[in-house]
Amino acid sequence: MSNSISLKHWLKSSDNYLAVHLFRIAKSLRYFNGPSIPWFYKVIFYCHNSLKLFCSELLRMFYYTPLFKSQLKSEPKNLLIYDGLPLILGKLDIEVGENSRISAATTFAGRGAAKTTPLLQIGENVDIGWQTGISVGNKIIIGNNVRIAGRSTLSGYPGHPLNAKRRASGEPEDDEQVGNIILEDDVWLATGVNVMANVRIGKGTIVACGSVVTKDLPANVLAGGVPAKVIRYLTENDND
Repeated sequence: MSNSISLKHWLKSSDNYLAVHLFRIAKSLRYFNGPSIPWFYKVIFYCHNSLKLFCSELLRMFYYTPLFKSQLKSEPKNLLIYDGLPLILGKLDIEVGENSRISAATTFAGRGAAKTTPLLQIGENVDIGWQTGISVGNKIIIGNNVRIAGRSTLSGYPGHPLNAKRRASGEPEDDEQVGNIILEDDVWLATGVNVMANVRIGKGTIVACGSVVTKDLPANVLAGGVPAKVIRYLTENDND
């Protein structure tokens, strides 16, 4: 390994005639492209995507979805698990309603230090976007028609205590750091929203991108900021 690194460094930095010409040859080979035949590669591209989609759908229907369902306490109809298999960590009871869609790039985690098995309830017609993390301390309830955009987190427990020495020794969080999270029906969390423990978000409320929700939010408001605050109440025109 070290010999290959030394050779690469010599080719890139040496003023030696041989090294300069070998580096030019290596660079031209690295960036070499075959002949461009647009109509031919358009057909190949279409066939490639079609085959990829076909194989992906087979895996989704007969592998990833049955695997995920085997870990659920419910038997939801029309469950769409797309792009692979969500990650489930720790002990956790999961219930999912009908017609929900969950990205494979989602992590569900249950608190390891919990005295009883944490519970995650996901309602009907729920969207959970990519790179979402849901950490359940005791209980998290996600109502019907909820939308959770990508890179959002629901943090029912922090995973570490406040004391630095205990944290360094790998001790878990204290019970008082743990709390439930409730998203009532029709809530929409935009991209990158973080919801902390002991928070309830009221029905129909929208939380703006990048917000951190540390306290309860009422129903039918637009909220945003760090920490999230009510920006304005939603009107009937907003719901038309």
